[in-house]
Order: sequence, then structure tokens, then C-alpha cells
Amino acid sequence: MSTQVPSFEQAINISLLWCEAWEKGELSDEVLADRVGSLLVTHNGARGFLAVSLSSDCPLIDRLPEPLIVQMRVAGYILVDLIVKNLAMSTAMAIHHQRQSNKIQQSGSERVTSRCIEILRSLEPNSVKERLEGLLKATNGLGDDINFLNKWNYDKEQRQAIAQIIHSVAENH
Repeated sequence: MSTQVPSFEQAINISLLWCEAWEKGELSDEVLADRVGSLLVTHNGARGFLAVSLSSDCPLIDRLPEPLIVQMRVAGYILVDLIVKNLAMSTAMAIHHQRQSNKIQQSGSERVTSRCIEILRSLEPNSVKERLEGLLKATNGLGDDINFLNKWNYDKEQRQAIAQIIHSVAENH
């Protein structure tokens, strides 16, 4: 896989297989981490892995093996950026689902938010802090991330919730 850059869909499919094999005990933490590390070096690979690990029933992120944390730290900014964006999106979507009285979807979004927080607490603190500060500025209408928030049409309540979750990550980081 290191010679070929996976598409987003390929990364999702391979991540599903790897998570399943890991959960069944067919892959050790170290082998899984090495394989995931090969995905985390590309944007689509990292996106695909996160799409699976953050939102599926696979308990990988809930247990977060040390070898995987090492690979996530090595991935650096690509991963920090994607996780911060997933944090914002899942936080905003939890509010959307709450408004729609969809408790199941709300719970799923809240689980993604919790998983994002756990990963962020394991990554390089200065990178996480810098990236969260950028997003926090956007919740106040400033900085580069304003385009990200506008793209998804997050309203005032959603932006306030994003700011609040950023503060909770910072307080416990």
C-alpha cells in the first residue's frame, strides 16, 4: 500500500477490514498500527481511517493502543487538522440531530465527539492547541477556519457549542 496512494473509498474499506481483524484478535496492536500508519500519511488515507474508526462500532479508538498513538503522532498536522474538523462537525451535528429529535443519530455524533477528544489528548499538545485556537477564532468570525464553518452553514448555537467543546478539550489537555 505504501507505493500506491489509496482513494478515500479504498481507505474506508481497508480500515473496516483491519478494525474487524484487530477486534477478532487476528491483528496485533503493533501490526494494526503499522498498517494504519501507511494510511495516515495521505489525506484520503487518514480521512478513510477516521471515517471508520470514529463512527463505527469498532472499539479501536475507545481502547487506543499505544502503537497506534505513536503512528498518529507521526502523522502530525494532517491528522490533527482532520480530527479538529471532525470534532467541530460532530458537535454541530449532535445539535442538528437533537433539533430533529433523532436520539440515535445524536448519540452517534456525541460518540464521534468523545472519540475526537480522546485522540486529541494523545497527540502533540502544541499542534493540537494551535489548531484548536484557529478553529476557536472562526467561531467568533475570525481567521481561516471561517470558510470551513460557513461551508457547512453552522448557525450561532452550533458555533457556540463548537467553542464550548474546544474549551473543554483545552482545559483537560
